[in-house]
Amino acid sequence: MSIGNSPEDARPSDDDRLDRPDRRADEPSIGHVLRQARVKAGLTVDAVSASTRVRVPIVQAIEQDDFSRCGGDVYARGHIKSLARAVGLDPAPLIARYDAGHGGHPPAPTPAAPLFEAERIRSEPRRPNWTAAMVAAIVAVVGFVGFTAFNGGDDGGGGTRSMAEGAAPATSKAAEKPKPNKPADPKPDPSDSAIAGVPRDKVTVKATATDGRSWISAKDHNGRTLFDGVLEQGQAKTFQDKQRIDLILGDAGAIELYVNGKKVDNEFEPGQVERLTYTKGDPEVG
Repeated sequence: MSIGNSPEDARPSDDDRLDRPDRRADEPSIGHVLRQARVKAGLTVDAVSASTRVRVPIVQAIEQDDFSRCGGDVYARGHIKSLARAVGLDPAPLIARYDAGHGGHPPAPTPAAPLFEAERIRSEPRRPNWTAAMVAAIVAVVGFVGFTAFNGGDDGGGGTRSMAEGAAPATSKAAEKPKPNKPADPKPDPSDSAIAGVPRDKVTVKATATDGRSWISAKDHNGRTLFDGVLEQGQAKTFQDKQRIDLILGDAGAIELYVNGKKVDNEFEPGQVERLTYTKGDPEVG
């Protein structure tokens, strides 16, 4: 009777489990976790490769826990992070597990630029822009011709330079001639300027808080509010409408009014509330 191996002998021993330093015996490997998450997310290897720009053979190797094709620990950690995010996993635990199985700490970066470039999907080389080169050449030729023509004109430019130099004294002499004193134009009266500056086809009301602050409400002929607020002392507001302006002055004694460019003479007392209406034919207190 021959004695065969028992089922227990077929199970991996503790030494066999230690051959895989990147994972514990009771937890799935990094590649297994990434592959399960990808399948659960309904993604293919090609889709993950396209979203992470990690080549398909490297994605397949990592899912089989083969990190030899990554080109070093720095790139392996970067690929694990990219693949984990692509399938909806937190990359930190997987990277920590990789570090624990490959020296216990993140490896120092290595200047392996050729390997890194080989891992990515390289874009097609750009074709030379012959149109831009031709335009630049034409611009250079035109500029050279213009420069040559300009310098050629300067050869006989002594007369021009002399004329320019001779014209300077004449200009200075003209500048030295005393100018006749012209009588100053009489300044227009402020009230006349205000009248000339307002449109005749509208009613214009200007309110200025000269003697204090006052609340003001102004509305047009449709009842639309043009202003509703407080004028601080020194502030002014101007209102216009095609037909009518309705005013309410909270402190009429503090307000100075110009209607259609003319000052409105009033005898309002401080603190007095006034309701006024002005049209194009005013100023007449409404």
